[in-house]
Amino acid sequence: MPIRKVGYGRAERDFQILDALEAGAGITSGTGTVYRASVTRVGNMAKTEILIDLTGLECPTTIGDIIGVNGTSLPCHIGRIDPDYSGTIIAGRLTCFEAPTGGDPDIDIYAADEGTGVENGAIASLTETALVDAGDATVGSVDVFTALPTSGQYLYLTAGTITEGTYTAGKLLIELWGTL
Repeated sequence: MPIRKVGYGRAERDFQILDALEAGAGITSGTGTVYRASVTRVGNMAKTEILIDLTGLECPTTIGDIIGVNGTSLPCHIGRIDPDYSGTIIAGRLTCFEAPTGGDPDIDIYAADEGTGVENGAIASLTETALVDAGDATVGSVDVFTALPTSGQYLYLTAGTITEGTYTAGKLLIELWGTL
């Protein structure tokens, strides 16, 4: 993983920005989809950030199914929690910067032990935990995680309700704070 370390000559002021997360190809191969992730470490804290533009991803046909590139058999997770980078997650939130259109705006976040979930696959077919039951994402909406992912789990976006279709807009920021 690329590491950029910036410091002032004193270890206690040093911080690192790590490119420590990768999404599955069932997310990154979306037409117009943007995925960016980083982990910033300051002292004994780590902040994981995932920014995703949903454009080009498909809202599935059933509540609780996984969002991803339409019809793909490629993994559709949006990153794996690695304690070596993200620490032990103690808090999280989801912020909407652009309301989702084209597909349903009710998007939930789950963590699963498996990284094999595919678009339109049931999240319930994996060993999963609901993290955010957000309701409709609107500009400026913020939803706090009600459960937290654990070491080694993969994150997924799922349909909270159904308006099947390809997203034409929707920018979401997922932030997780961890202790090292």
